Amino acid sequence: MDWSWLLFLACPLMMIVMMFSMRRGHGHGSGEQRKGNQEETQKMQRELEELKAQNEQMKIDIQKLR
Repeated sequence: MDWSWLLFLACPLMMIVMMFSMRRGHGHGSGEQRKGNQEETQKMQRELEELKAQNEQMKIDIQKLR
């Protein structure tokens, strides 16, 4: 009997198992972890807003140079 076809199924099946196990692990963090994640997100949003403001100022400066 030829079992070589199992080698072709091994990789995708293992990937599916790993994805399901990883999905189960998310969302079960402690409250402090979530709070830390929220603070990190807020910090990144502030930094993004600052970068956007700098970008707009640079656009204005470039227009003045032309």
